[in-house]
Amino acid sequence: MVIAGLVLAGIAALVHVYIFWMESVTWTSRRTRHTFGTSEAEAEATKAMAFNQGFYNLFLAIAVILGLVFFVVGMTAVGATLVFAGAGSMAAAALVLVASDRKYASAALKQGAIPALGVIALAIGLLI
Repeated sequence: MVIAGLVLAGIAALVHVYIFWMESVTWTSRRTRHTFGTSEAEAEATKAMAFNQGFYNLFLAIAVILGLVFFVVGMTAVGATLVFAGAGSMAAAALVLVASDRKYASAALKQGAIPALGVIALAIGLLI
């Protein structure tokens, strides 16, 4: 279960790096606007906010990636703590997203299910 949790957390980190890319680098592009359902005017108006939000996603991904590295080199407590903090925050942010408006349920599921499963699997694996 530990390996499954770490793999899921790693996948979640990669997803959040991609979200960073869309929010901070390609926010006003046609493809990203289509993905987020925003018009050109909305994307321009929210560009600074999206840029900042993208870095939040990147920093969560970095925490998970560092956690994976520490775990692999044998610093299990440090690694698990970073994975739990990063992936747990990803899952919590998804809950906040869907709580803010049910229309974001699909996006929340995409960004939150994998890290939540990773946290659960890692916790079970460490407890067994």
